Parts: sequence; C-alpha cells; structure tokens
Amino acid sequence: MTGWERFLDTFFNAKVMAKYWPDILHGMWVTIELAMLVVVTGIASGLALALLRAAGIRPLNWLMIFVVDALRALPPLVIIVLIYFGLPSAGLTPSGFVSTWAALALVLMAFSEEIFWAGITAVPRGQWEAARSTGLSYAQALFHVVLPQALRLTIPPLTSRTIAITKGTALGSVVAVSEILGQASSAVSNSYNPSPLILGAAAYLVLFIPVVVAGRWVETRFAWKK
Repeated sequence: MTGWERFLDTFFNAKVMAKYWPDILHGMWVTIELAMLVVVTGIASGLALALLRAAGIRPLNWLMIFVVDALRALPPLVIIVLIYFGLPSAGLTPSGFVSTWAALALVLMAFSEEIFWAGITAVPRGQWEAARSTGLSYAQALFHVVLPQALRLTIPPLTSRTIAITKGTALGSVVAVSEILGQASSAVSNSYNPSPLILGAAAYLVLFIPVVVAGRWVETRFAWKK
C-alpha cells in the first residue's frame, strides 16, 4: 500500500463513512436544534436585559453589569461544566443538552445585552428629546423612536457574535451531547479510524457556510452607508 493509499484509507475510508454517516446526520439535527434554541433565548433575554437597563435603576444595573461581565469573561466550556456538574449538588440534574443550551444562551445573552445597550446609547440624545417633546412617555420614546434606530446599529455585530456562539455547540460533546462532534468522536472510538471526523467536519461546513454567507449579507445590508 502506497503512502497516498494509506492516507485515503485512514481519513477517507468509504466503508467506515458509509457505516457512520447516519449517526453524523442525527448529530446535525441535534446541532441545528441546539443552535436555534441558543439563538432565540440568548438574543431575546439579552434584549430584555438591555431594555431593563435603560430603565436606569442603579442597584439593578450594577448587578446586571457584574453578571454580564462575568459571563463574558468566563469561557463557555467552564460554564457548561459548572452547570452540568455543579447543579446536581443543589438538587438539580440538567442533561448535557440542557446544560449546553443554558451555558451558550447565557453567554450570548451577555454579549447581546452589551451590543443592544451600545446601540441604544449610540442614538443621539436629540432623538430622545424630540420624542419626549411630542408628548411621548419615556417608554414610548424608547420603543417607538430609539429602539428601531438602535436595532439597525446592532445587526452587524450581533450577527457576527451569534455565529461565533452557535459554533460553540461542539462543546456539548464534553457532556455527552450527541451533536456532530459527539457522534463523530464516538464513531472514531468504535471504528478505530478518524474518517468519521472528516464526515463531521463536512457536516459543520454544510451547516455553517450558509450561515456565514447569510451573516455577511446581513452585515452589508444593514451597515450604515457613508
């Protein structure tokens, strides 16, 4: 067997790939489900925190800033491990899927809150004053005048951050989540061949290249024109 044939047999073994591709396909669906849950809950909770911060309740804002900064500073893997292995001591036993979802959603919440808050504070003060001068309340000015402008500002950075966080679903393999990497790693252990990892890499490309391309389009579409 030549070196090239040995390379193909090691990393592109057709028999091994044919045997384990259904497992990788199942892992893709788990990854999609996990990523969608993270995006929806993370962004929604981040926006809610930014709006709550806009209320200007200082003690609450100080607590919020501390929590958000802590979540931004901690690696997502550390948060996953803390939830999965730490909560059982408090009587809660979240599954690996729930632990990964909660951890990544918390991280995305922290980053999206800062992005939304930056967007709100970037709106010129004159917009607030003009809205209030027409008789709108603070909440009405925030929701009807300031927030629509702030959201446009936040779309490009929020898109990039969301893509980065959703790729972290691979960390779920550490707590036995059967997503793409988890299925590929299990297949490698059973087959004694790294070919399933190539299948896993291909699956990630199939899933995330369209997301990256769509993110690039969104960033270009909603960027402020000079």
